[in-house]
Amino acid sequence: MTIPQYLSIATLVGMMELFVWGRFRYDVTAIIALLVSLALGIVSPKQAFTGFSDDIVIIVGSALVISAAVERSGVIERLLKLLSKRVTRVRSQLVVLTASVGFASALVKNIGALAMMMPAAFQMAKKNDASPSVFLMPMAFASLLGGLMTLVGTSPNIIVSRVRQEMLGKPFTMFDYLPVGLGLVLIGLIYLRFAYRLLPKDRRAAPTMGDALDIKGYVTEATISEGSPAIDETVGDFLERHEHEVTIAQLLRADMRGSPKSATVLRAGDVLILGGEPDALERVIAGDKLALEGEDREAAEKTKDNEIGVIEAVVNIDSRLVGQTAGRLDLQARYGVNLIAISRQGERLSKRLAETRLRAGDVIVLQGPLDVLPEKLQELGCLPLAERELRLGITRRTLLPIAILSVAMFATAMGWVPVAVAFFAAAGVILVVGALPVRDAYERIEWPILIMLGALIPVSDSLRTTGASQVIAGWLSHVAATLPPWGAVALILVAAMAVTPFLNNAATVLVMAPIAATFAGKLGYQPDAFLMATAVGAGCDFLTPIGHQCNTLVFGPGGYKFGDYARLGAPLSLIVILLGTPLILFWWPLS
Repeated sequence: MTIPQYLSIATLVGMMELFVWGRFRYDVTAIIALLVSLALGIVSPKQAFTGFSDDIVIIVGSALVISAAVERSGVIERLLKLLSKRVTRVRSQLVVLTASVGFASALVKNIGALAMMMPAAFQMAKKNDASPSVFLMPMAFASLLGGLMTLVGTSPNIIVSRVRQEMLGKPFTMFDYLPVGLGLVLIGLIYLRFAYRLLPKDRRAAPTMGDALDIKGYVTEATISEGSPAIDETVGDFLERHEHEVTIAQLLRADMRGSPKSATVLRAGDVLILGGEPDALERVIAGDKLALEGEDREAAEKTKDNEIGVIEAVVNIDSRLVGQTAGRLDLQARYGVNLIAISRQGERLSKRLAETRLRAGDVIVLQGPLDVLPEKLQELGCLPLAERELRLGITRRTLLPIAILSVAMFATAMGWVPVAVAFFAAAGVILVVGALPVRDAYERIEWPILIMLGALIPVSDSLRTTGASQVIAGWLSHVAATLPPWGAVALILVAAMAVTPFLNNAATVLVMAPIAATFAGKLGYQPDAFLMATAVGAGCDFLTPIGHQCNTLVFGPGGYKFGDYARLGAPLSLIVILLGTPLILFWWPLS
């Protein structure tokens, strides 16, 4: 071996030790590794920053934007509402989520299936007062296993198929992977159902200042519009359908004003004074097509939500709002903002918003152009609260994000465009049509993860550029020649699984597949089993957050540490090796 080859391997080993140690944050560790590689000369200055243009960086960033838009659409919430009545325990919800992601990954790219289902995990976790980390890593692992079932599920399968065509003149077809992949998916789902307890219970994403707020008793005013599912429904049925997440303090009608009885039938045009948490109020108003009082719908439509937003603020003791009502102040005409919700500590409000006399200490939600809201708050004498995400007063584009994501995944499945292009285009279209505000998109992207990926890609690629990967491949062939046939297949599977964290899975296949096929030919065996072992190994990185974009995607939102992946993933890797080898040999005989 040459000195650069030794240095490349030593740098990667040292980097892994820093990750496991956890002394530095993961993005800082990646930067350290890149700087060391530059100093040692194993990464050239010209190649140092090429990782930031790599497809994986684009895919992960775009997937986070798409996932945020899907979550904001409310479609997942409606599906969960139907599901949550039957599936209430964490273990049962875990089975539903992992199975959904796993089997969806057979039909679409696994990263797309995971991005689509992540909002469901957050909603279920919130409903159970649990950490999303209980669901996210098992879902990522299920998506990796599900991708093994078809040609389009994951990139290694496509590359292996191409290698087989070059060698034998016939590629693997769409469902040639299914027998082995389906067996591993079923085994993996059973394992994840019980083994999720291996994950530390205290893992949570880094809290924001908004998480410290515990303001629940908001009151808002909404009108039942034509076409609302609440029409002709009794008040009792309305509250039951929404699982009593909100209350109706008053029902205002021409012939009625006061607290409604349970048997009162709701009509179009009724004004409801609703109380509850902001998220619950938003779900009810959006789901039942209620018209929020004071909402500037025309301005919101013109700007497609990119400029109109909401902000929480507390009424200061010297505020001009103290002792006044919103109706008397005419906030929209004079200040260009709307009062859409009020919260008062220790008191249940029941009047209309325009008639409620504000006090110092009231927490209010104002809607208006984001570029003038801070100025208007200062003018009104209100103090903005720590930022947290509020969707009350923001128009939803319900099915649009789902449709955009579906088109992107269909385009990749048909091979029309690469995954990175499809996902980047989908994220761009989502922003253009206003399905997600640009401000929210930038906030939802996990920038430390993208920095980590961009810095690590050239470091990992130094194995190839220095020739260290070829030296390792030679050692592998020498060892495999002394093993029985099943041992040689298992070794290829283990080697591909071990290399994937350092190279991306596509690069692993490009390095390992020709070696595996050549080795099979030297021994006089059919290459199919060895190629299949390469695809399975390259698609099953359960040990690190950096080997596959699915693992990377859940790293930040789950609040995981580097070593958490091995805690749950090492036993699963062993299961794949022990059961995957006989499955491969059964369906793809060596002779």
